Amino acid sequence: MRDMRNVKIVDTTLRDGEQTAGVIFSNEQKLKIAKLLDKIGVHQIEAGIPIIGGDEKEAIKNIVKADLNASIMAWNRAEVDDIKASLDCGVDSVAISISTSDVHIKQKLKKDRNWVIRKMTETVNFAKKNDLYVCVSAEDASRSDRDFLIRFAKEAKAYGADRIRFCDTVGIMDPFNTKAAIEDLILAVDIDVEMHTHNGFGLGVANALAGAKGGAKYIGLSVNGLGERAGNPALEEVLMALKYLYDVKLDFEKDDFRELSEYVSKASSRDLPPEKAIFGTHIFAHESGIHKGENLKDISNYEVFSPEEIGTERQISIDENSTKNEIVNKFKEYGIKLNDSEADNVTKQAKKLSKKYRRALFDKELMYIYDS
Repeated sequence: MRDMRNVKIVDTTLRDGEQTAGVIFSNEQKLKIAKLLDKIGVHQIEAGIPIIGGDEKEAIKNIVKADLNASIMAWNRAEVDDIKASLDCGVDSVAISISTSDVHIKQKLKKDRNWVIRKMTETVNFAKKNDLYVCVSAEDASRSDRDFLIRFAKEAKAYGADRIRFCDTVGIMDPFNTKAAIEDLILAVDIDVEMHTHNGFGLGVANALAGAKGGAKYIGLSVNGLGERAGNPALEEVLMALKYLYDVKLDFEKDDFRELSEYVSKASSRDLPPEKAIFGTHIFAHESGIHKGENLKDISNYEVFSPEEIGTERQISIDENSTKNEIVNKFKEYGIKLNDSEADNVTKQAKKLSKKYRRALFDKELMYIYDS
């Protein structure tokens, strides 16, 4: 099992993320996203698919010209012409993707296993002759025959591939078999592995971390969990999990981190659910009377990290269960110091109004009570 501190982050927001139904980034947005990803320290950015041509190719060229610290990768089919298009963009790395499961080989490609090996090795050979870093992407690896997957990976390594991308394309794995599968693959082939998961059963983040625990040196992620169907594991969730669950210190500025999530949310026209981990608006909103009371004493009672760490603020909501002390502290947020009489009156009216509306009160409603 590798040291988790050596895990490297591959962001695929601009490739797999843009394959989210209805999401199209402009070239300007792609460049902005790439720069923000670079600022938070992402190791590699999968910038797009050059063979598409047109604006897609131009956007990748612009990202390469930005001279970022991150490695810039382009996605390719196992076709030499795809690699030529990537070379024309100036990227330093390529992902070469081809299916390895029998269901894909027979029904999607309508070929056989030997054809898959031949196409992959031909393309890898061409890419390495052109001094590219090569990641061979085993599409649908989670449904692939284990012996064939190992053969595939060994052939890729023999032709110079730098790593294998293990793709849980349809999102059917769980953390237990994910960790075991990656351990087995590394033991059999001794090659760097990237864990690429999808969120079909809500296990994308768990499987990404399990893959890393199993020895995967790279984790493929996307901002806000964008991606095909149910999406990819969310970059922000994995980064914070690595920091607080595995003591992996990643160097990023809190304001840049939040700006990245908010910018991608707007650019993709995908609002974040209030309960969304890390950047959801309710993550630091406390309603339960016990939670609020304990939080006022020590925030570590119900929060693992502070909102300031990710550039946001804590919210103490007021409802029918709120105490007088919570009301007093809430009004301190507005710069108002309540005396005992005011606090008693506001608490009584706030409880009454919250019960009537059957919800927590808005700040404006609290101020209306105070003013009246």
